[in-house]
Amino acid sequence: MDNFYQTSLFFPMPTVIISTLCEDGTTSLGPYSLVQPYYVAGKDYYAMLLCCRNSSNTAQNILRNGKCALNFIDDSKKSFHEAVKLSWPGDKPSDKMPRCNFRLEKSQIEEQTGEKRPMVLTDAIQAIECTWMRSLDGADADQPGQLSGYEGPYHDFNGITSKFGAHFILRVDRILMKKRYSDAIINGVRACDFPPLPVDYGYRDSKNFWYHKKRRMRAELLQVRKASLESVRYAADRADDKVKFTDDALQTILGVPRVFLPVVLKGCVSWAKENNVTLITAEHMKIINDKRAKEKAKK
Repeated sequence: MDNFYQTSLFFPMPTVIISTLCEDGTTSLGPYSLVQPYYVAGKDYYAMLLCCRNSSNTAQNILRNGKCALNFIDDSKKSFHEAVKLSWPGDKPSDKMPRCNFRLEKSQIEEQTGEKRPMVLTDAIQAIECTWMRSLDGADADQPGQLSGYEGPYHDFNGITSKFGAHFILRVDRILMKKRYSDAIINGVRACDFPPLPVDYGYRDSKNFWYHKKRRMRAELLQVRKASLESVRYAADRADDKVKFTDDALQTILGVPRVFLPVVLKGCVSWAKENNVTLITAEHMKIINDKRAKEKAKK
């Protein structure tokens, strides 16, 4: 059946309010759940993926100007009530926005650069300001205006992907987050630090929109699998022909999963060359780790 994730499965999803720019420069809001990370590593930018109806206000605005913000609301009854109010297909922004009670504020990117951006939710727990990568999959020519459906040919993964569907690969321009939650990510997350984000299951029937409130988080300790010093030494000796590691230095990274070890060693070698070090010791590893922690805190 169409919408199989709603009609054939119990499928947990996030609840976000996507803000976009209308033709007149005002901000429109729409609730979505088919949002997930897309590019997560190994490229020069990160990206999210949005799947939506191509005639929606959100899709039409993204096709027009390529800008949006993904706003993650809390799981309060008030917030979810507002989200459902905004969800009726076919409502124009001029009809629904005057009745909307979400507070909005200007984008930090707009304040700093002057580039026109959709506003973000003031009370969002976190928000991701994005730009549609319209050049991917040859979606450059896709334009707004076809509200009764688009004729093919269709793209595979970006832009207009079916008569009534669209996918948007959205470059992450900036992540905004309430301070208490960003502090937790930087300083170490406890069970009480997780934000009250709702999980929804789509329209499971014709009457209700069902969602689940956050409960207390449970932690399960990761399995620690330490490599042998000999195996890490083997990789370290081949990381660079000039920069080498002491045994004490390698002891500090025995717990690094094998698949990530080359990246860690490469970072250590880069630091050593920048600081004219040819033999990395345990003291140097502490400096490298402290530097990495400070850089993470700045971000």
